[in-house]
Order: sequence, then structure tokens, then C-alpha cells
Amino acid sequence: MRFGVVLFTSDRGITPAIAAKAAEERGFRSFFVPEHTHIPVKREAAHPGTGDASLPDDRYTRTLDPWVSLAMAAAVTETIELSTAVALPVEHDPITLAKTIATLDHLSGGRVTLGAGFGWNTDELADHGVPPNKRRTVLREYIEAMRELWTRDESSYAGSYVNFGPSWAWPKPAQAHVPVLIGAAGTEKTFEWIARTGDGWITTPTETDISARIALLHKIWADAGREGKPRVLALDFKPDRDRLVRWSEDGVTDVIYGLPDKSTEDVLAYLDRLSAKLTAMDLP
Repeated sequence: MRFGVVLFTSDRGITPAIAAKAAEERGFRSFFVPEHTHIPVKREAAHPGTGDASLPDDRYTRTLDPWVSLAMAAAVTETIELSTAVALPVEHDPITLAKTIATLDHLSGGRVTLGAGFGWNTDELADHGVPPNKRRTVLREYIEAMRELWTRDESSYAGSYVNFGPSWAWPKPAQAHVPVLIGAAGTEKTFEWIARTGDGWITTPTETDISARIALLHKIWADAGREGKPRVLALDFKPDRDRLVRWSEDGVTDVIYGLPDKSTEDVLAYLDRLSAKLTAMDLP
């Protein structure tokens, strides 16, 4: 089981480059950042954490661009995985986003993973022309189209929301397969989407009792004819040895801890404490 960190980026506090470098130096294996292009002031969509239109944190309105953030992180690190938790691909043009991700993977030596969400903020999606009731379909087409651009010398795609004729696009990602992880509630519908199109699941912050959900994901994955097992990334808040051992036995492959939106000194001190706690647990 691997450990990583997620920085809910903002235009204050520690920068992604400093946070990623510090995490790598302390042995963390992955670094995640989120995405919101904007937050409409008037919204009908309820936040999954608050249950209404209110936001639990003003960082939702202040997030940095994830791909610029990860590029800055890539420039000062060597091995740490560079990922999003979660990005919203459907809020971009799929051809240019495919270029951005391929370029970052090429320049970082194959360290990029795309953590994507369907988008709880349907008002935000609507501003990008995405029909809320088609967001899963749109994301599937985006992923399929980007894979065409990433893997074929001459690529094309014909769908309901993405269309382009035979095209050339380089660079290709350094990885033969850029992993796609889905951050969404652990439902049968989500797992069926992952088994068809993705490579793993990122839990939501409210999900901690996930044993039965992981078992369901494994069953749906196997029934779909997928080889091996999917990655399962569990968001955690405070390390607990018994829970971590149980998660490992259940099939959690990665555990991710959130960094505070504080000064560089405070975040570095938090990383020191977190690393020391995990090391002292002497996990199997």
C-alpha cells in the first residue's frame, strides 16, 4: 500500500512545487491537486458534503490550474506520481487537454495519472456546455478520444460530443497507458463506468466504511473481463493502524492524506509529523 498527499491548491499558502518536493523527500509516492475552473455564484447543485448550495471551504473558488501546478511540481521532483483528485476533463477541449497531459507525461518521464470526476457542480458544467444528465457519457467520450490521440500515429474519433477526423498529434505520453482514476461515490453505476473505461477508484471524503464497496468493485471489474484488480485510492484524515491494515486486506492500493492550506513552514511540519506516524506504525 502506497501513501500520497493531496494539496487543495489556492492562491495562498504553500505552492504545489514546494509541497510536491517536500512530499517526495519524505517518501510519499504520489501528489494530487484538484480542479474547478470557476464557481457560479448562483447555483442549484448541492455540494455532496454540505447537502446544499453552500461550500465547505472557500478554496473551491481559489483553486489553481491543475496542469500548471503539476508542471511546476514535475520540474522540481524526480519520482513522485503527478495526479489530480480530481480534474474535470469535460470542462476543456479534449484535443488540447490530450496535448497538455501528453506533454506533461513526456516531460516528467511518465509520471502522470489522470484522476477525474463526473462533476458534482452541474452549474459549473453547464457553463462549459456540458448537459448535466450526460456528464458520464461526455467524460467517457473524452477519455476514449484522448486515448486515440495518445496511442495512435493517425487518430480519429466519432462520438456524440467529440468528433475529429484523421489527425497527427505528438508528443505521445511516455507511458504506454496513462492511468485514469475516477473520484466519485462508490456505487454500482460508478464501478460499472470504471470497469468499462477507467483503471481505478478514488473514494470521496465521506466514505470510510468501504470494505463492501471494494468487494463490489472487484466483482464488477472481474465480470467485465478486466485482468488483475483496479487501483483503489482511499482518502484518509488521520492515520489509524487498524484501519490501514483492514484497508490493505480489502484491496486499497493507495492512501491519500490532505495537506493544510497554510504557510510553507506549517505544511512542512505537518508532513514531518505524518511521515513519522506512518513509519512508526510498521505496517506490513
